[in-house]
Amino acid sequence: MVTEPLDGKVHVPRVHAPRNSWVLMYHSVDAYEEDPALLTVRPERFARQMEWLHRRGLRGVGVAELLRARAQGKAGSLVGLTFDDGYQDFARHVLPILDARGFSATVYVVAGLIGGHNAWDADLPRKELITGEEVKSLADAGVEIGSHSLNHVRMTGLGAAELADETVRSREILEEITGRPVNSFCYPYGAVDAAAVSAVRAAGYHHACAIDHSALTSCWALPRCYVGDRDGGWRLRAKQARHVARDLRLAKLSHRDDGTRQPDTDDPALPGGGLPDEPLFTPRSPTGRSSA
Repeated sequence: MVTEPLDGKVHVPRVHAPRNSWVLMYHSVDAYEEDPALLTVRPERFARQMEWLHRRGLRGVGVAELLRARAQGKAGSLVGLTFDDGYQDFARHVLPILDARGFSATVYVVAGLIGGHNAWDADLPRKELITGEEVKSLADAGVEIGSHSLNHVRMTGLGAAELADETVRSREILEEITGRPVNSFCYPYGAVDAAAVSAVRAAGYHHACAIDHSALTSCWALPRCYVGDRDGGWRLRAKQARHVARDLRLAKLSHRDDGTRQPDTDDPALPGGGLPDEPLFTPRSPTGRSSA
């Protein structure tokens, strides 16, 4: 509830810490003329978003650091920053802004398309992906490198061999490039089912990012919050509160006496609500496909 006291200042009540830490989902940070899928945030807007976090006493970190802190009960002032697809503009526009605040992040790289472009988004403007040298440079600079699969395919419904390629092979490629363990995975399009989770675990990853809260929500399917170019302080605050509401709702479902976790789709705290005229979590391409 938003209140407006006599001093004319609008106040939003503080939200309680969720059981799943707040993780923000970005894609590209660059200037743009056309962005039909709402994947791109202008550098000046991104800088203001990071300043908003900083003013609230929050520090952006990669997923591995966030989960380590959470395990120690020290994640209260941390927010996860993730960047899907591995666009070339990360080093040019994002890294200097993060460094200026003492922030870090996780970049999820499509291992089979390194040095290429976003071929999976055939109807969208071409965006260049980072090269192998740039992946290594980011890892050396302290950025967590994670796998966004081998080919950016939807993993739900894949057979065992295909799942192994997307998880195991992508990890091998990235570890060969970085010379470091790659322990984080991100499901393309946020599409996850039990078989995909099992494949990610079997491939040796320590955690994985999805998008929505769901019955699979855990360290293997962490929910994230989509952030776009229209998101200023008020919208970020609303999204943070919505994350908490969904998290609390999921926690209640997970503790039902019968052990089931079947959400009531009419509950406004679950996917389907949200801010007017806003992609709820996942931006959409003109074809209607999720573009995460």
